[in-house]
Amino acid sequence: MSSMEFPETEAEIEPTSPESLKRRIDAGDRVTLLDTRAQSDFEEWHITDDTVTTINVLYFEFLDGIDDELVADIPADEPVVVTCAKGKSSEFVAGLLADAGYNTSHLADGMRGWARLYDHTDVELSTGTLVRQYRRPSSGCLAYMIVNDGAAAVIDPLRAFVERYEADAADLGADVEYVLDTHIHADHISGLRELAAATGATAVLPAAAADRGATYTADVRTVRDGDTLAVGEATLAVLATPGHTSGMTTYRIDEELALTGDTLFIDSVARPDLEEGDAGAQAAAEQLYETLHERLLTLPDETLVGPAHFGETTEPRSDGTYLASLGNLGEQLDLLGLDQDAFVGRVLDDTPPRPANYEEIIATNLGQARADDDEAFTMELGPNNCAAGD
Repeated sequence: MSSMEFPETEAEIEPTSPESLKRRIDAGDRVTLLDTRAQSDFEEWHITDDTVTTINVLYFEFLDGIDDELVADIPADEPVVVTCAKGKSSEFVAGLLADAGYNTSHLADGMRGWARLYDHTDVELSTGTLVRQYRRPSSGCLAYMIVNDGAAAVIDPLRAFVERYEADAADLGADVEYVLDTHIHADHISGLRELAAATGATAVLPAAAADRGATYTADVRTVRDGDTLAVGEATLAVLATPGHTSGMTTYRIDEELALTGDTLFIDSVARPDLEEGDAGAQAAAEQLYETLHERLLTLPDETLVGPAHFGETTEPRSDGTYLASLGNLGEQLDLLGLDQDAFVGRVLDDTPPRPANYEEIIATNLGQARADDDEAFTMELGPNNCAAGD
């Protein structure tokens, strides 16, 4: 902490790592967080869970010291973890509160540290294919590694975690042969090209996604509906599922798992306005309805659905994965039981605010704009907002 930015405090504050905070939350422990970011930043994105109580008080309010009104909602009889954007102002506030007798720590690296958390769980299909589902708790982004007979494919990789995928493939004794995106993402920076370059793998993009203006088509293999790729002894089949975007594509693994990208989630469906905006949203929603009922819902009920995102209220399976059978989703999601007019109306009415910086993110993922690693990481901070409400 710089003394030029914040007054000195006497307390020596031990930081709480994002990993340890996540373990406490996952264990169901009661956690109290004091978030010192601006209210607008807090409301857009903060740590939530059933056992988490979050209090928002701007760090600036603490610069003149502590009074009873300022700390009225901060418990004095239990630990409090203070967080901010990067871990600096939270260290100061935690020290100030500790000097006043509170039991405090601060979240190391703030919400940027939280955004670096990346979990995974492995699932084995009946064919013996290993499916590793990656989860980014801060944004709800999901990615997948498919491993069979020493070969691997990575679907919807995040640029921030390219080294993680490389290391995991090595640990699993697999060579990454394909890196695929389901579509041009609008909420995070894709690691498609970086991971392919790092591993020597073939980068794969749906042809309709490339047609949106991708500048690097000479460096990727484009695929179309009906194409298949072999990953060891596993089969990856390409199924066009437009609606969220014109190039949205589902990849079916061994006819058991459908990686649906942003088409179908565990508790909702895609939003339709991130390619053509409001002007094209109705037509895209109508196309999404047709995709769901004529393409995805015609697959066997036992087909597992693996989406590209989960939301704050999405319930995982007991193993921690965000997967569900197609049959169960057909029964549980009200949206899937509506006729087309009602479906389109609900989707358009329940579309949330667009992801932060989505236009810049799309341009970067198309290769039309450039961002270094730090710029890319900062650009994608916050919620993904790629789903319509159910």
